[in-house]
Amino acid sequence: MPSLAKIADAAIWERAIQFEGGISPTAARALLELRFSEQDLQPMRDLAARARSGTLTPQEQVQINSFEQVSCVLDILHSKARQALKNRQASVLIGPKKFATARLHSS
Repeated sequence: MPSLAKIADAAIWERAIQFEGGISPTAARALLELRFSEQDLQPMRDLAARARSGTLTPQEQVQINSFEQVSCVLDILHSKARQALKNRQASVLIGPKKFATARLHSS
């Protein structure tokens, strides 16, 4: 379960990452491509295994915390990109004026 500090960090990132004017479909698809490199995945798995066994060194704890923070930011970016694509699709399907009215009534 995430700590209160991690939840607070995620909330701050969520508020900080705003895209004025929205996200174009091309930009949204590009954001969805952002991910950890293969070079980082195995060390992340190793750190996670050591964390589960309770054998992380202080330096490894700092490293895993950094991976968690970056992961949180990627999750937020991906979420915003998916939402932008979903909103764009709804707008195209029912028209921008009807979509704006539908969003107002669903809030």
